[in-house]
Amino acid sequence: MTAKTKTIKGKSSSALTEHTALCVCVEVGGENEGRKWATLRLSEKFILLLILSAFITLCFGAFFFLPDNSKHKRFDLGLEDVLIPHIDSPKEGKHASGQVVIHGQGGHDEHRHREEQESLRDKIRADHERALQEAKEKLRKSREELQAEIQTEKNKVMEDLKKTNAGPKPLPPVPMPRVVGINDGEPPEPDVKEKRDKIREMMKHAWDSYRQYGWGYNELKPLAKKGHSTNIFGATIVDALDTLYIMGLHEEFKDGQEWIEQNLDFSVNAEVSVFEVNIRFIGGLLAAYYLSGQEVFKLKAVQLAEKLLPAFNTPTGIPWAMVNLKSGVGRNWGWASAGSSILAEFGTLHMEFVHLTYLTGNPAYYQKVMHIRKLLAKMDRPNGLYPNYLNPRTGRWGQHHTSVGGLGDSFYEYLLKAWLMSDKTDTEARKTYDDAIEAIERHLIRKSNGGLTFIGEWKNGHLERKMGHLACFAGGMFALGADGSPDDKAGHYLQLGAEIAHTCHESYDRTVLKLGPEAFKFDSGLEAVAVRQNEKYYILRPEVIETYWYMWRFTHDPKYRQWGWEAAQAIDKYCRVSGGFSGVKDVYSSTPTYDDVQQSFFLAETLKYLYLLFSSDDLMPLESWVFNTEAHPLPVLHLGNITLPGSEPAQR
Repeated sequence: MTAKTKTIKGKSSSALTEHTALCVCVEVGGENEGRKWATLRLSEKFILLLILSAFITLCFGAFFFLPDNSKHKRFDLGLEDVLIPHIDSPKEGKHASGQVVIHGQGGHDEHRHREEQESLRDKIRADHERALQEAKEKLRKSREELQAEIQTEKNKVMEDLKKTNAGPKPLPPVPMPRVVGINDGEPPEPDVKEKRDKIREMMKHAWDSYRQYGWGYNELKPLAKKGHSTNIFGATIVDALDTLYIMGLHEEFKDGQEWIEQNLDFSVNAEVSVFEVNIRFIGGLLAAYYLSGQEVFKLKAVQLAEKLLPAFNTPTGIPWAMVNLKSGVGRNWGWASAGSSILAEFGTLHMEFVHLTYLTGNPAYYQKVMHIRKLLAKMDRPNGLYPNYLNPRTGRWGQHHTSVGGLGDSFYEYLLKAWLMSDKTDTEARKTYDDAIEAIERHLIRKSNGGLTFIGEWKNGHLERKMGHLACFAGGMFALGADGSPDDKAGHYLQLGAEIAHTCHESYDRTVLKLGPEAFKFDSGLEAVAVRQNEKYYILRPEVIETYWYMWRFTHDPKYRQWGWEAAQAIDKYCRVSGGFSGVKDVYSSTPTYDDVQQSFFLAETLKYLYLLFSSDDLMPLESWVFNTEAHPLPVLHLGNITLPGSEPAQR
């Protein structure tokens, strides 16, 4: 009934009274008005009766269902000043004991409540009287005039529908950040150029195979030669775009752009990972926009970002791990410490969300990631370490497990890169990074008996002497953050990056295939070697090569190019198949078996970092570009000349 009423009027409640007035014609009209009613068509009578019933429902609902504001309270997390807005109430405060109180309770409050109730009744009576008066005026009009008004309302509804379906509103014009070094970068040395050409050929093979056998799917099964997908499609296309552009593969880039324009649709009933969608899709689309200037990438990124915002509707503002793109319903992984959110997931949004606010003028994106930062800053941290799990309902840490590998890694990376992306003006991010790295070095970084520096994992007060492939990115992070380190420790952190790079190279060099395992241990006489069978696989991961590239940029030590070339040759020899590239299940076996998945990050990260390793430094210079955790480059925002909507001067 209500839906039908809304379809006819197409307006707010002010328009409702105008039409409900027509429904009381029998009650207030005379004989002439009765004749008008009798001459109306049956369909028109039905419409008017529907409006009358809706009006009655509205009146009764106002009396019986309006909330009693005096009963509203919020639960106490000890985080009142950083809770999300929809939980805050201006009448509430916090007692020194920690209990939430409502100010102004007692007789005065009850008296004020009665006055508010009486005022509400008076308003409803006045609205009712006005409706009756408008009805009398309507009944003086002819049947033709009434029909004309109804048709006018129908036309307005149709216009509103057209506007709704017209597509997204145009975004406000903003100046393009300084974009430099997005092509060429050809090295002067012929042998280095030859290696770079080989990497480009590997990218062509991976892309062409996906184009032929898995087009439109998330990823490719290169042995089965068919698509491999999950919820939403096209991850490989979006992930690969900027790599194609940087490599000068512009025809392939154009094919990807056309697919995105015609097929990339986010209005699907699918549950997705907020983290993965952000780093792969939003990061990939934003990078493609900045590199090419094509508006479609920016518009698609914004459309998708809007679909992620409901994930932040939690009591603490810490987002759910997953969200349904259609319904906006969020939830967490059941295995994650009793349904906690994961540090590396909710802590790896800052770069993309700051750029979304910059491009749209919508402060919500910036405010949500800054809210997360403020909440974390207020919490106690065991030994200065950030546990990997945080409950989004209670605002408390889950089990005390800290890792610079999986579950924690990119949180630390984004603290540093928030500072770099802000043109080094976000000193709060830099201070948080420095404090976190100091605690990591004190509690997690150790040297093995054989002299290898590694990053262990802290579990409930115990250091596990195991390092994951994912943690190998940290060598590059330490080098990237060396400049600007406190207490003149730049040289120390550059050396620490070199030691991590060496350890991770050893994990590759001590295998049969010269490809690194998923995780490797440093105990019982074993060093940089995987022990468990389920840790011996290699799925085309980029982290070790990423560190080689950063170390090359900062030191130009030729060993990093040599190590990178060793890895590229091993990938081409053992992972290449006729239908693309596949991960392998055991890097210690001379006859490896394949997992039959060409990961999208292989095109986004592994091949991009290899290509940059064999390019000159003027391709994607680090003074102008910051790479997100999926290797999608975003330009530095010179915030000295930019005010982000919702930002505070003190933060800058």
